[in-house]
Amino acid sequence: MFQNYFKIAWRNLVRNKVYSFINVSGLALGITAFLLILEYVSFERSFDQFHKELPHMVRLLNEDVKGQTWPEIEPGWAPRIKERFPEVRDYCRFEFGVSQGVVKTAHSNEEPFREKNIGFVEENFFGFFSFPLLAGQAKALARPHVVFMSESAARKYFGNQNPLGEALMLSNQFGSAAFTVEGIYKDIPLNSDIRYDMVFSLATLKSKGYAQGDDWEALDNDSQYINTFFLLNEGVNPQSFAKRITKFRNELSKENDGARFVLQPFAYTHLAESLSDTYHTTGNLKYVYMLGIIAVLIILIAWFNYINLSTAHALKRAGEVGVRKVIGATRQMLISQFLGESILITVLALGAALVLIQLLQPLFNELIGQELSLAMLGYTSAWATGLAVLVLGSLAAGAFTAFRLSGYSPVETLKGKLTTSANGVLLRKSLVVVQFTISIVMILATIVIYSQLRYMKNKNLGIDTAQLLVVKGPDVGKDSTYGNRQTGFINEITQQSFISDYCVSGSVPSGWFNFITNGFTRPDFRPGDEFKAYSFAIVDDRYLATYGMTLKAGRNFTPEECKVPWNENSKVLMNERAIGQLGFATPEEAVRTRIMWDERQLEIIGVVQDYHHTGVQRAIDPIIFYPQQNNAFYTLRLTAGEVPDKIAAVERLYKTTFPGNPFEFFFVDDNFNKQYTSEQQFGNLFTTASLWAILIGCMGLFGLVTFTVEQRTREIGVRKVLGASVGGIVALLSKDFLKLVVVAILIASPIAWYAMEQWLQNFANRVAIEWWVFALAALLAIAIAVLTVSFQSIKAALMNPVRSLRSE
Repeated sequence: MFQNYFKIAWRNLVRNKVYSFINVSGLALGITAFLLILEYVSFERSFDQFHKELPHMVRLLNEDVKGQTWPEIEPGWAPRIKERFPEVRDYCRFEFGVSQGVVKTAHSNEEPFREKNIGFVEENFFGFFSFPLLAGQAKALARPHVVFMSESAARKYFGNQNPLGEALMLSNQFGSAAFTVEGIYKDIPLNSDIRYDMVFSLATLKSKGYAQGDDWEALDNDSQYINTFFLLNEGVNPQSFAKRITKFRNELSKENDGARFVLQPFAYTHLAESLSDTYHTTGNLKYVYMLGIIAVLIILIAWFNYINLSTAHALKRAGEVGVRKVIGATRQMLISQFLGESILITVLALGAALVLIQLLQPLFNELIGQELSLAMLGYTSAWATGLAVLVLGSLAAGAFTAFRLSGYSPVETLKGKLTTSANGVLLRKSLVVVQFTISIVMILATIVIYSQLRYMKNKNLGIDTAQLLVVKGPDVGKDSTYGNRQTGFINEITQQSFISDYCVSGSVPSGWFNFITNGFTRPDFRPGDEFKAYSFAIVDDRYLATYGMTLKAGRNFTPEECKVPWNENSKVLMNERAIGQLGFATPEEAVRTRIMWDERQLEIIGVVQDYHHTGVQRAIDPIIFYPQQNNAFYTLRLTAGEVPDKIAAVERLYKTTFPGNPFEFFFVDDNFNKQYTSEQQFGNLFTTASLWAILIGCMGLFGLVTFTVEQRTREIGVRKVLGASVGGIVALLSKDFLKLVVVAILIASPIAWYAMEQWLQNFANRVAIEWWVFALAALLAIAIAVLTVSFQSIKAALMNPVRSLRSE
């Protein structure tokens, strides 16, 4: 019997080629989009899930009085809390950023590398987290000047040689020091927020002389720079425990700064609220949810297509159903047959989808900037969810069609009374409206997303970023001759005709600040002012001119003021946002006012006009500019034209003056655009998904128009004989479908407006959703529908009426 059902199903597919092609290809496109997006969702949801103790791992965070959270903690808190509270089974500390610098093998003349994914870590790092060791003993990290390397890093520096026992030189803000390779670990997987290429022993920071007399990084001080994780005992509630350790903090702190501790479960870190985080892999939960919804909507459109075309096609098979029932076929037998046809179509569509995924995977990976595959579905339970959605959805669509077809009365079908079924027409119209509603919502969302992206990229930043080349300062060779070499490099720069301006600073626009701190108050300060945070930028006297910044009041730093030792300086600049936060009404009021920074007295000598130091997604920070000859970055303004030659000339000067340092550079405007990568990728994904959904919807609409033309062939012939024009017939066949599109526009517009208003709340600077967005989306939807409907309508209108009437 089942073999007979299969034969009948196959013959029906072959006999109705257009119907079969549209059904199979529509479902295949829907499944393809669904699985590709599910790969990405599964990948994002899988981050950090491989750690064995994950349910008990929490990250310690600081939170200020405004609710702003950051992960850098004073290193002394972890051992104090572990000693005081038995709820803590273990702790692990590590840092991102402090150790960054230049690494090279100690006994070779090979080119050094500037490494960013490195850090100082606790001795229990590999036991606390589930990062497998391949060689060496984890306890070696308890000793100072020890380094462990990933497999890839070991090959990068030592090739096929055994690196254990070899030495690496690390040059960074603490100077140059040798570290012995004591261990090799497996490359940390892509779905990990903690991504180190090599780790250095945190015990090194306890070594006398390592930091060359600078003790801010000491493990018992109050500098906030360490990431701290706790392993809690079973049953400990993180929220309740955070309140207890905050109380403990207030008991021990000399001054209560209003901050409190927060414990964040590590399982939720990757897709948590955005923090001032050093994790370069942090995702966005809202984007993941939105993409998951899009995947479901696309597969829904595909299923609606199938139901729509199947129920329409059912009218052609009503006679078949009537005959089968007359000769003894039961409804159960008919349901089995039609459900079998549905399963066959779904299997064919799934096969086609798997082929499409293999073909499109490289393009999809390029679109999202990740290396994904179908294997990603196994990283989480997403594969089970996806499979359940596909199977249950396909069965539901098939079952609906099967029950509709098998439920026809044999008398009515044989008399031909089903051709004008009101229920069937209403169903098909409703599904078309739903399909186009989804498509129009996605069109509107795409327009808004790209409007926001264009706005961010084109917004006036308040500075001039054109032709600004930033060169990373040297880390190697900071000996007694370094000051003279730096002066020589600057002198060489000023003699280059293609460099119109320059500055030396510790922070550059499009990057981050040197640090964030509080404790600033004016003489008549208000309670709570001392807890407000300010971003700190270390700059020289040429910084404002090089970046084209405007002074609203006061004056700039002098060269002499930038040479004053750190603790002896008494002059600062502030931006407008900072003086407003201090309570000054105007820039003129703030200038020459003396303020306090904890116990130090500072004078505001100038107010800088607000500008965007970071991407425009963020609000402008209150910034304090501190004068120093910091060598972290050299910013050079190049003249126009022949940029590669000019960069090569700067590189020659740099390597001659600072030998042993890799030449690393970027352009400020490019660096700003990189801050919009997440939004750009999301926009690309959304646009592609929208086009995909529209294509599937148009295929279904095309199939319905084809069916309608077949049903009205005789009517069209009669109308032509009576003098109807081609345009009149096209309008006749198109108007019913266009009415449905107009209804979809009316439904989609408020839905899209609400959804995008919620999305735009993520941006401190955002576009307004103008009326033209809805008008453009409506025009696009109508144009797409007209193009889809017109092809078959025109073809039918041009048909010879004699031929169509003779066929009757």
